[in-house]
Amino acid sequence: MKYGVIITKMQFHRMKIASFTLTAIITAFVGGCAVAPAPLPATPHVVATPQNGMVNVAAQPLKPVGDVLPVYVSIANGTEIPRIVAPDQVFALNEGGERIAPIPTGEAARQAGGVGELKAALESGAISGGFGTGIGAGLGAAAGSAFGAVGSGALLGGAIGGAEALFSGVSSGVRSAHRQANQQIASVALKHGKVYRGFTQSGYVFFPKGNYANLEFVLVNQETGDTQDIKTPWR
Repeated sequence: MKYGVIITKMQFHRMKIASFTLTAIITAFVGGCAVAPAPLPATPHVVATPQNGMVNVAAQPLKPVGDVLPVYVSIANGTEIPRIVAPDQVFALNEGGERIAPIPTGEAARQAGGVGELKAALESGAISGGFGTGIGAGLGAAAGSAFGAVGSGALLGGAIGGAEALFSGVSSGVRSAHRQANQQIASVALKHGKVYRGFTQSGYVFFPKGNYANLEFVLVNQETGDTQDIKTPWR
């Protein structure tokens, strides 16, 4: 004897409704997904302006992000001779005049993750987990309603969807937040390079969280190779 499944017109109608329901659920949840917030605010900064015959610098400290203190710096060259800028030659000076070396961008990204990045990862994980649970429950409910078994189908679908999303959603959220944080910090950090006449070079440098009095820029004269120290108050 052969066995098969006989679908009545009512069940077929329920399956069509379930299909439309699934489409609506997926669209709603995908549309509501959010991207992990960036660890540094995308705000405009006032930079140094080249002045004839002078090299000018400017600094704008931000609030700490985790154990990292970002400072937006700029160097403007109004002379004929290019100046070479190196991010590791920008120093924070404490009240005693001691130099505090900047934190490399990779380490800054790790330390900043203690607050901003970790928070973003948890938010991403929660969104992914909720998304999976909702879809799982929707799948179960739709499948169950198609064959007249809403209760068991909804519970099973919700349990499977929620369990899978709990692990895959959080882990993917963490990876995404780490990647976003690292990419943003690297892209906005001060770059090693030359500042020609009339040009301004700017970007972030990162220091350990603390109290500082001044910033010191050590620039290199490209023609002579001599160094030039320029200090600006910590503001």
